[in-house]
Amino acid sequence: MKTGLARGLAVLATAALLLSGCASAQNNPKTTIGALGGAAAGGLIGSAAGGGGAGIAAGVILGGLLGGAVGNALDQRDKDLAMKQAQLSLENAQSGQSSGWRNPDTGHSGTFTPTRTYQTPSGQYCREYQQEIIVGGERQQSHGTACRMPDGTWQVQN
Repeated sequence: MKTGLARGLAVLATAALLLSGCASAQNNPKTTIGALGGAAAGGLIGSAAGGGGAGIAAGVILGGLLGGAVGNALDQRDKDLAMKQAQLSLENAQSGQSSGWRNPDTGHSGTFTPTRTYQTPSGQYCREYQQEIIVGGERQQSHGTACRMPDGTWQVQN
């Protein structure tokens, strides 16, 4: 069990580092630190919630974006809606097809768009994506790549 946890934390740390390079304010150390912390925390939350690989991947995707700037403004329902939409889009949406979420209680919203799907030489399916979250009229964007694991879950690659 400890080996699995250590491996999971190593994957999260690597994904967080890669994801932080996509932060919109790369020259701002606070944004980068926030993105790293958010990605790691999001992955841990996804793991603790019993989401398995899918929950962890969604947590890292969302956490990296949110930790950089808007995470403190989102409530748990906002985060749940965004994570669910990311997983549904990676699994079901056509490339270029945006799907959105909106929390009527907070007015916060976002979109998730797979932008390109491809197969690696080893046969693994991967998807590039763009994500946008709007809080108080401010837009935060991120992008990256997630690949489908043999068990059907999506794992962030960068």
